[in-house]
Amino acid sequence: PVFTGTNGSAIENFSCVIYNVSLMNCTWQAGRDAPGDTQYFLYWQNSRDDEEMECELYIKDENGRNMGCRFQNVKIETEKAYFLVNGTSNNSLIQFYDEYIQLYKIEILTPPLNVTVNCTRDSVGCMITWQPPLTSHVEKVKCFQYEISIQNK
Repeated sequence: PVFTGTNGSAIENFSCVIYNVSLMNCTWQAGRDAPGDTQYFLYWQNSRDDEEMECELYIKDENGRNMGCRFQNVKIETEKAYFLVNGTSNNSLIQFYDEYIQLYKIEILTPPLNVTVNCTRDSVGCMITWQPPLTSHVEKVKCFQYEISIQNK
């Protein structure tokens, strides 16, 4: 591909995370050699069947430059989501940045639900039970793995 634009003007350190089941945050840093008036715009496509959409809620720095995006009602699809960040400047052409991301890989799971601990006085010990965390896409409960950390007090 031919990348038009000033070298070093594309964004850097692009990263996204999904939390609370359906919220997503993406952030980036301005290109090292991007002019001071550069403004960035994020577009994304969750699956091939969806339309490409621009970010609705940008995260801005103190100078009003877009440095991230907040998303709501994100659904995790089986295929990769496509992200594109391009930029504009009055002084020069800005290189774009794009990436495909498998959304399930960037999800921070909520804690397991209804954790209960029942301890008996005899040497049987304690019974710990819980239910799987909330998630928008995992249908098989056996997909989850858990780790219990017990500290004696």
